[in-house]
Amino acid sequence: MHIQIKLFATLLEKLPGNADQFPVADGTTVGDLVTKLDIDPKDAKLIFINGRKGELDSVLLEGDRVGLFPPIGGG
Repeated sequence: MHIQIKLFATLLEKLPGNADQFPVADGTTVGDLVTKLDIDPKDAKLIFINGRKGELDSVLLEGDRVGLFPPIGGG
């Protein structure tokens, strides 16, 4: 199956070339995806799946749109 990946801010450097049609196996979780993209799980602070909040243990489905944001700093 295929999903769409959007990475933001400092995570953008990990965006694969095939992010619009990224292949994953059935049963893949966001945590599995983060590992596959070589992103430290603590750096995937905000997770959105199809515009809704997700978690590292959320199971991905065909056609899902996954957005990952790093921790936000400010001052």
